Amino acid sequence: MQVLLIREAPGWLAVDKPAGVVVVPARDEDPEGSLWRTLERERGERLWVVHRIDRETSGVLLLARTEEAHRALSRAFEQGRVEKEYLAFTAGIPEARSVTAPLVVGRRGVVKVVPPGTAGAKTSRTDLAVVRRWTHPEPTALVRCRPHTGRQHQIRVHLASVGAPLLGDPLYGSGPTELAPRLALHAARIVFPRPEGRGTEELSAPMPPDLVALQRALELGDRVPRNLP
Repeated sequence: MQVLLIREAPGWLAVDKPAGVVVVPARDEDPEGSLWRTLERERGERLWVVHRIDRETSGVLLLARTEEAHRALSRAFEQGRVEKEYLAFTAGIPEARSVTAPLVVGRRGVVKVVPPGTAGAKTSRTDLAVVRRWTHPEPTALVRCRPHTGRQHQIRVHLASVGAPLLGDPLYGSGPTELAPRLALHAARIVFPRPEGRGTEELSAPMPPDLVALQRALELGDRVPRNLP
């Protein structure tokens, strides 16, 4: 497993997580294959997971190197003092600029939008901004997503709820395709208060090669003449 170190400090480190790697293993998975355990093994130090991103999502992941930093960073996430930005390729072009909807986890981990007041539902909000749109072969968009809460599958469910599910999403979209063989979602940027208490830190991860190739394919497809049979 090749993991790029973005930045490190005495209390924390950030890496560019590759798609297809789980951060923390499920009960039936070998823990040694997780990103968390791999980094501990390679670095020879104990690490604490501060937040998670889906297995098929790439991008910035933050981990703590001390218990004190873990507590401080966890509080920052809980209090909404961490700014996160994702890039998503969607099947369809979302018109909504913000999605606010209660979410509840159903059977087999599938998350659903439910009416306010539903038992077990959690509030959630994601702001959306269309960066680029394509019309051929189908309406598709590159969307900047800013989640203000950190619910399970939040961005995926919110995009699907406004008619623009993620390309390659097997749960809330049409599933993997030749164009998008995996979930087309990338954690591009994070801004968080330094646990040592001196201002904020801003980190970013460039779009990985597979998503760069996806965008190029969409750009090329949009230039195909429409009068061809």
